[in-house]
Amino acid sequence: MQNIILKVEGMSCSHCENRVKKAVGSLTGVGSVKVSLADKTVAVELDPSLIAETKIRETIEHEGYDVVS
Repeated sequence: MQNIILKVEGMSCSHCENRVKKAVGSLTGVGSVKVSLADKTVAVELDPSLIAETKIRETIEHEGYDVVS
């Protein structure tokens, strides 16, 4: 398993947090997702043999948020 932390802009409430957590958490190869509104980060534990980081970025952006790093 690999851990990544993405900086995400546009999240402002618990609804945003839950939306990102649900979308990313439903992807095959994702073990856990932790969203921090205060830090504007999404921490993801993933299996790189099953999912690429780019897919996680695309999923967050598809939900309407900007991945900035």
